Amino acid sequence: MNSVRKRIAIFASGRGSNAEALYQAMQAGEVNGEVVVVVSDYSTAAVLAKAQAWGVPSVAVERKAYGSKEDFEQALLDAIAPYTPDVVVLAGFMRLLGPTFINAYPNKIVNIHPALLPSFPGLHAQRQAVEAGVKVSGCTVHFVDYGMDSGPIIMQTAVPVMADDTEDSLAARILPHEHTTYKRALALLCDDKLEIINRIVHVKP
Repeated sequence: MNSVRKRIAIFASGRGSNAEALYQAMQAGEVNGEVVVVVSDYSTAAVLAKAQAWGVPSVAVERKAYGSKEDFEQALLDAIAPYTPDVVVLAGFMRLLGPTFINAYPNKIVNIHPALLPSFPGLHAQRQAVEAGVKVSGCTVHFVDYGMDSGPIIMQTAVPVMADDTEDSLAARILPHEHTTYKRALALLCDDKLEIINRIVHVKP
């Protein structure tokens, strides 16, 4: 195990339930990392108040303040630069990052998606699953690449879909598994146990 704790920047757009689960896992020693900054693209996001309660620096970088996606992403990079993160964790960050940001942190950005990728990428994954009539859905933790939820898959957890499920009921069933799956995947990443070979993620012994 790598004894040096990884420095984690968490990006979130909303209430930050995954962010909170990961923060608690780090506090409990289950993940060899520490949250050094929390970033949101909304100044009113509840996750910023959570960061304040944890005593962690937080910053809002709102998309509407920038004329282009590139300028916005450069502002995100500038915001986290003082905290020198090793890993960027997207925890309900509702923006697709482009080359400006991704190229600065190659294979160091991870995301969680509430479906079994490559099925149902993008928004409203739970609704997509219900409307497709699938019997199994779940969540996926993956590295971020230039595509929409298309990066190398680190870990997945399957969750049954019931015949009477709605988007909300399926989302509620998947959410606790998001927390545990993300925690396990991030623990491997922070221990330098993951390597990507031909887009396949392998766990080192």
